[in-house]
Amino acid sequence: MSRRRFLKTSALFGAGAITGGLGLSAARAQSGATDGPTPIRMGGYGPATTSFSQALKQIGDRLAARFGEEVDVRYVYSVTDVGYGPRDLAWLVDSGVLTLGYLQMSAGIPELELAALPFLFQDTTAARAAMDGPLGQAAIERIESQTNYRVLGYFENGFRHVSNNVRPVHAPADLKGLSIRVLPVQARTFELLGATPRSAPLAAVFEGLESGELDGQENPFENIVTYNLYRKQRFYTATYHSYLSRPIFVHGPSFEAWPENLQREMRAAVRDAVILQRRLHDEAEIDSAAIIREAGGEIVELTPDQRRAFIEAVAPVHAEARNRYSRSLLDLANL
Repeated sequence: MSRRRFLKTSALFGAGAITGGLGLSAARAQSGATDGPTPIRMGGYGPATTSFSQALKQIGDRLAARFGEEVDVRYVYSVTDVGYGPRDLAWLVDSGVLTLGYLQMSAGIPELELAALPFLFQDTTAARAAMDGPLGQAAIERIESQTNYRVLGYFENGFRHVSNNVRPVHAPADLKGLSIRVLPVQARTFELLGATPRSAPLAAVFEGLESGELDGQENPFENIVTYNLYRKQRFYTATYHSYLSRPIFVHGPSFEAWPENLQREMRAAVRDAVILQRRLHDEAEIDSAAIIREAGGEIVELTPDQRRAFIEAVAPVHAEARNRYSRSLLDLANL
C-alpha cells in the first residue's frame, strides 16, 4: 500500500473520534464540501495554555472576526485528549480530517534535519532568520511536494537543554553513561557526548524519570515545565544544543478550494500567530527557568570555553552531514 493511500485509509478509520466532537462529519471533512460555513478545524498536541495553543486561538479569533458566520472554527488543542498521538497530526491534516496542524517533522526532510544539527545556530535570531529564509522555504517546497499540505510558516520549539538526576553537567564527560531520553534526530549527538540515548514518547518520560529507567532528558525549559518533568529532575544545563521548528500546515485541497480572501486572511493570520508564538515562547523560557529553580533545580550556564568543548565533541555530526547532503543544500545552512 502506498504511503498516501495508507494515510487516507487510516484517516477513514479514525476520523470519527475527532470530527464527531467538532460538529463535522468525517465524510464532509474529507470531501471538502462547502455547503454552509467553511469548517476550519485546528489541532495540536499541547495544553490550551501553551504558546502553540494560544497561537492557534489567535488564528481562529482573527478568522471569526473577519468572516463571522461564513466560517466555523473549532480546536483540538491536544489530539492526545481524544486518543491520538502527536504524529497522528500528519495524517489527520493530510487526509483533511483536520484543516490545520503543527508538528515537529525533522526526520525525512533533509532541510529540517540540517536545521536540527547540534550547535548550528549561534542564537535565536540566526535560527529564526534561517527558518524564515531560504532554508525554511526549501523545506516547505519539499514537504508540499510529498504531501497534501500547504505549509504557511513555522512555530518554534526553540533551543533544547539537557537535565538529569545524577550530577551537574559542565562538560561532555559529565554525561558519560547517563540514560537520556532524546528525540531520534538528537540520538547521534548524545552518543558523541557519551550518554546513552533512549527513545520514548514525551508522555512516557515522566514515568521513566520517576522509576529511574531514565536518568534525564532534553527539551526546552517550556516543555520541561508544561509536562511536569521538572518535578523529577534536579540538574539542568543550558546547552542550547539544537533548535527545532514546527511547520504549520493546512490541508491543501481544502485550502485551495476556499475563496481567495479567506486564503489570504489565513496566511496573514498565521504570520501574526508565528510572531505571537515566538514571543510567548521567549517569555515561557524565562518563566520556566524560574519555576525550575524555585522547585530546587540547579541550572548550569556554560562558559564560552565549556560550550566549545560540547561543540568539539559533536563535530563528527557536521562532518557526516557534509558527506550526506548536497553542496547546494549545505550552503542554505551555512555548513
